[in-house]
Amino acid sequence: MGTRVILTYRDYEALPADGRRYELHEGELSVTPAPGTQHQRVVGRLYRLLSQHAEARGLGEVLVAPVDCVLSDTTVVQPDIVYVESSRSSLVSARGIEGPPTLVVEVLSPSTAQLDRGTKLQLYARHGVPYYWIVELEGQRVRSLRPGRGHLQARRAPGPRRERLAAALPRPHDRRNLALALIDALRARL
Repeated sequence: MGTRVILTYRDYEALPADGRRYELHEGELSVTPAPGTQHQRVVGRLYRLLSQHAEARGLGEVLVAPVDCVLSDTTVVQPDIVYVESSRSSLVSARGIEGPPTLVVEVLSPSTAQLDRGTKLQLYARHGVPYYWIVELEGQRVRSLRPGRGHLQARRAPGPRRERLAAALPRPHDRRNLALALIDALRARL
């Protein structure tokens, strides 16, 4: 039986900048190809919506990949979008986000769907990420997850789709308008 090598942030920062997405998942290297154009268009639209919403209300900062989210010395991820509320702004450093951001958004791609729904969901829960959105392009849905007892649980809210999305947002400020804009962005399906 072989010995498992545990990689750290120091090993991670020495990796080449070759267009692939490198992450550390509890010391194990994860490599995925660069996302496709449809994925990037949707990420761009969602980033603009969330960033404008947060900035206009002074709620915090929204960042788009690639940005390192250093959850521990052996767990470094690059979510598609991260939001750090104002009260946690000290987490933002020159090298990335130093700890769990307030919200992580992953837009599913065929090459990352299993990882985003499984391993990364578990990592975000384990490291205390309060909110996790999984954006499903095919179903034009946003799945909102909140922390449970050591794992993330889907947050369910009654009512039509727009009201469910609005209820899933982490901040109560102007949720309905932002939820409508998110739905419109997903419907565009670029």
